[in-house]
Amino acid sequence: MKIVKKLLLTMAVTATLSPFPLFAQDITISQDQLDKIVARAVDKALAKRQAKLDAAALKKSEASAAQQTSQAPLAQQASQMPLAQQAPPAPQATPISTTTPAPRSPDMVTPYGLKFSAYARYGANFQGGDQKYVGVDGSYNGTSGIGRLGNEGYGGEYQLTQFFKAENGAIWDVGVMIDHWSDEVNLKKAYAGVTNLFESQPKAYLWAGRDFHQRPQQDINDYMWMAHDGQGAGIKNFDIKGIKFDLAGVGAVENCEPQVVNDGDNPSRITCTGGAGTGEKGNYALTSKIHDIKLGPLDVDIYANYGFDSKAIDSEERTKAWQGAVVLSHTTDHTMNKLITRYSDHSDNSVYRKTDSLRTLYTSFEGLYTFNPKTTVKYLLAFHDYDNSEQTQDNRKNYAAIVRPMYFWNDVHSTWLEAGYQRVNYEEGGDNKGWKLTLSQNISFAMGPEFRPMLRFYVTGGEVDNQHTARTTDSEDTKLDSFNVGAMWEAWF
Repeated sequence: MKIVKKLLLTMAVTATLSPFPLFAQDITISQDQLDKIVARAVDKALAKRQAKLDAAALKKSEASAAQQTSQAPLAQQASQMPLAQQAPPAPQATPISTTTPAPRSPDMVTPYGLKFSAYARYGANFQGGDQKYVGVDGSYNGTSGIGRLGNEGYGGEYQLTQFFKAENGAIWDVGVMIDHWSDEVNLKKAYAGVTNLFESQPKAYLWAGRDFHQRPQQDINDYMWMAHDGQGAGIKNFDIKGIKFDLAGVGAVENCEPQVVNDGDNPSRITCTGGAGTGEKGNYALTSKIHDIKLGPLDVDIYANYGFDSKAIDSEERTKAWQGAVVLSHTTDHTMNKLITRYSDHSDNSVYRKTDSLRTLYTSFEGLYTFNPKTTVKYLLAFHDYDNSEQTQDNRKNYAAIVRPMYFWNDVHSTWLEAGYQRVNYEEGGDNKGWKLTLSQNISFAMGPEFRPMLRFYVTGGEVDNQHTARTTDSEDTKLDSFNVGAMWEAWF
């Protein structure tokens, strides 16, 4: 304000004393003009002040740099002096907290707080034929082996996860999940994990507890070609020169077997409801995965697992199993293709469940091709060989093909058509085979096959000819026709 007053006073004196005729004339200034004059004067004064402050700061910075440069030779000279001639070191400032080092990976995003996540699907499926869900007997993956669209049951998984960040930068998470896939609710997850713990391995994740474990899953046939859910401990994403390693030891969770009891004090008259227990039942697995391997244009993943039993299992039932798998993937802007090959000895898709003399081979080729933003197709070819040298009556080979073209009318509506064919060739007693066709009209959260929530309204038709089943069970009717109508929702987040 002082600058403004001085400026106005100077203007008044100049107008009064000026000898020029221009200033001798009467000058009329409106309030609006006066406000503009004052505003310009204030801006000019502030700009000058800021320029002076910037110049002073620059001068101080240059002086500090010069002082450090001049002190460097002195410090070097003093370091060469005998210890007796050196001056005592200056006292150092004590940090406010010595227990709060910088995070090991400052760019790591921390998902603070409580997170709710879920996968679920529920609806109604009206059975108008012989089968509610189209399935070929002897399928490597139940009814989904012929295609899952409009051909799967209902249920869900619901999880709460709490994230914490320690003072040393480590990021912790504690998770609990329940699932509902049958007539009861089970505890599927109860674990704790930590990452950003090791300075040399900021992305390594150390965990312990009960968790979904090593369950790689395919989409349109809903097949977990490995499954080792359980409880134990392990580490994920251990990095050695860009290649990641996952290692773990896990045990299968014990299951309660309901039994009717005569104890009158038990109102339900059964020992339990059949859900999962709290400990392991004696079947264990050592699991490993090597991933993030680049082989030219291909991404390579390698799996190796070993299964064994503890003394909780009767000695005559204890056995061992192993399995290995290789996954080759190739992704472009418009395509995604994956080749999976898995071999198992004394087991199928899990080394928990072991069978002497059993050997299985599973291989599949699956992918996705996007023609344009509105048109996409998914496809899968699968082969499964089940060979038990001691029980040859169950030996069989599965062949399956599924294709699902999808058209997106806009960011809400889409139409999907899924066609599936499956054949099961038994060594003895003939073959089983079938086909399935589903037309689904969808309402979704956004455009694309990956977006949920989604509402589906579908019709499914199909036919199964179980000739092998009829011959081995003396059944007369080998053909089963299906025509089902349903509505459902599906969501994950």
